[in-house]
Amino acid sequence: VQLVESGGGMVQPGGSLRLSCVASGFTFSTYWLSWVRQVPGKGLEWVASIHGDTGMIYYADSVNGRFTISKDNAKNTVYLQMSGLQLEDTALYYCAANRRTYALRERRENDYWGQGTQVTVSS
Repeated sequence: VQLVESGGGMVQPGGSLRLSCVASGFTFSTYWLSWVRQVPGKGLEWVASIHGDTGMIYYADSVNGRFTISKDNAKNTVYLQMSGLQLEDTALYYCAANRRTYALRERRENDYWGQGTQVTVSS
């Protein structure tokens, strides 16, 4: 089982990035796929979730209207399109999967967890 994130990088405030998470080894469509981020020295923050079958979506208030989560079941991939990036969006972004519900931010609450991709917003 693997979750492999990519797409992170450095961007100026107001810029955009698209993160990707490729899943393998489990039935993508039966899981909630989420993005969770961590700022150094701070706790984990749930960002967004999408259900692999129904496509139901939830966002944290801090990113609602700026970030868009989506999926491609044929590619077993979940995306996070980030626009209007702000300095406070700087974090290590993780992809996570679990079968129970959305908005689970802790590694131990999720069944699977990726290695993370760094997003740095800086002028």
